[in-house]
Amino acid sequence: MYSRSFFRATWITTGLDAGFWTAMNIKPKWLRDIASLVFTVYYLIAAEQADEKVRRVRATLTLEHLRVSWNKATSPYLWTLAKLLRPRMTRFPARALRIPRPHQSVHTEPVNAWLYFDGPLTALKDQCLVVLDVPGGGFVAMSPRNSEDKLLSWAGQLKVPIISIDYKKAPEYAYPYALHECYDVYHSIIATNGRCMGLSGKTRPRIFVTGESAGGNLAVGMTLMVLQSAMSQGWRGEDVLPPPDGLVLGYPALNMKVESWMSDEQMSLIQDKSSRQTNRSVLQRKQDQYRKLTPYTSPGRSVEDLTAISPEKNEDEETDVATETARTLKKELEKSKVVVPKAVQADEVQPIKTRLAVSSMITYVHDRILTPEMTRAMIILYIGPHQRPDFNTDFFLSPVLAPDALLARFPKTYIMTGERDPLVDDTVIFAGRLRQAKLHQFRERQDLGLERSNRPFNERNHVEISLIPGVSHGFMQMAGFFPEAWKYIHRSADWLETLFDSIKGDDADLLRLHQTDSSFKRSDGPADGQANSSRERNHHRGLTGESSGDDDRPLEMSMSKISDELAKPERRTRRRRSRSSFASSRVAGITSLSDDRNAKEDFIAKLQHLERAGRGDRFYPDETNSAPESPVSRPRGRSISSLDSGEDLLDRRMNGLAGGLMGIGEGAQTPGT
Repeated sequence: MYSRSFFRATWITTGLDAGFWTAMNIKPKWLRDIASLVFTVYYLIAAEQADEKVRRVRATLTLEHLRVSWNKATSPYLWTLAKLLRPRMTRFPARALRIPRPHQSVHTEPVNAWLYFDGPLTALKDQCLVVLDVPGGGFVAMSPRNSEDKLLSWAGQLKVPIISIDYKKAPEYAYPYALHECYDVYHSIIATNGRCMGLSGKTRPRIFVTGESAGGNLAVGMTLMVLQSAMSQGWRGEDVLPPPDGLVLGYPALNMKVESWMSDEQMSLIQDKSSRQTNRSVLQRKQDQYRKLTPYTSPGRSVEDLTAISPEKNEDEETDVATETARTLKKELEKSKVVVPKAVQADEVQPIKTRLAVSSMITYVHDRILTPEMTRAMIILYIGPHQRPDFNTDFFLSPVLAPDALLARFPKTYIMTGERDPLVDDTVIFAGRLRQAKLHQFRERQDLGLERSNRPFNERNHVEISLIPGVSHGFMQMAGFFPEAWKYIHRSADWLETLFDSIKGDDADLLRLHQTDSSFKRSDGPADGQANSSRERNHHRGLTGESSGDDDRPLEMSMSKISDELAKPERRTRRRRSRSSFASSRVAGITSLSDDRNAKEDFIAKLQHLERAGRGDRFYPDETNSAPESPVSRPRGRSISSLDSGEDLLDRRMNGLAGGLMGIGEGAQTPGT
């Protein structure tokens, strides 16, 4: 199923998992670290015993098992070995950082992060591009230090600061806490012009968001929150939070609703004309499943016919490939002197054109990296036993469900995933939905005269996807024993670098940056330090002094206290009513929705109408009215649909599942809820 080099990498990860799980209960810690390596060496030799050990553990997974497995790279001996084997890519090591929350947030605790920058801290003031990274780890484990191969390589190649968020992990901090942390970091960087992370604050930095696996889910969810906030504030005529300038996703987890079969709509996205060549391997895999299991049926047109269709040919005029397949099969059986069943004779009975397709999650059920047991455990722990999100509509939890109105405004996106990844179908479907939303927006703009009528639609200006053959999940975190991972790390950096160059060379973008600079000076206050009373929020960087990579304490950039005007009781009361970190976001000084708002008023109104229709929701221009709470803004605790009595079977079931995964028995309560 895998390429030879990736299978070798999975053999090493299996040996490591088996060794660390065998030694996980040994006390003290120093002896456990040594025993983990000793057992790993044994399991690397005894591969069959390693497979058996891993199989038995995954059948009874707990939270501790997941964390031991995914955090093993940061154990003392493996960490030292990785540093010795890793080529020197930057002159400066990673620096710990604490990002303060924006004043609009209901949370006050700063967010932990790591700064990767190939230069001294004093050189940050000259930077205007920022990469905001969200690491993976199934929402329950791993930190930015687990992805240092990628982050250090990017820092050395791109020469821009990279902020990797060390968000709080579930189940101690269940959904949507980590999502709010990511949003607050983005909000703080924009609201302070980057001063919260050491930039000069003279211009608004251009932010490019990246994420892997679970981090890809958070990165896309955060972007959707920014876009939704901008649409609601733009409707009320307020200044809005600008979206990221680009997005890079590695094997993202975009769908929490695990399904066995794909719908006709999902298959149509995979079979879309513009993406057939890219998705050729996915189509081939689904076709081979039926040819192998049901030789007398056909799932429709073959992959060869799908990918050979010319753009000028009408699909309605295509030949019935299913009938041709049955006739070919009949001829082959006749040549081999096999009695042909009457039902197979194409002249009498038409073959079955089934549209059923097994999802990649079920196809790769025996994947050696990401198994259904692990996926189930991560989803349960991330959501927690006290919440019941709607898996059919909550697009912050499952970004693949995002409405077209938000996807149409999505930034330029690059996605990289393995063909053998259990999550590959969701990734391809999301890319297809993003492509369709951009195409629909492009045609609407042509109808409104905002685009030339003869200009063709180029999907590469909006979304690109790379499917890596013979590779499954998490390959960019295996650079130490999967050398091909460096190629994909450099490929994603090259894509970012190309995007940087296009932005730097665009005179219009540079002019907009200067205009944004002027508007932000009014928000930040005059140069002589006098407060600007015409703004609701003022963000100032406190005196933090200089720090080096050798400091023991994290580098903490702080913002000044809110102005006296914000201390009015009625404003404090209104801020306390906020149910989430983005529900009442009003960012002063942030760039307006567009300079040509009047020319595009009709187009924006149509987009907002589509967005409201997609959400089943409506805006409230009057501030005295409160908008209905979104799924992520509900307070944690018992669900509104939960019964008050002890007969709530679903509530008790979720408590039992979460308690079993955490190893504390039934009736367990998630800490921190």
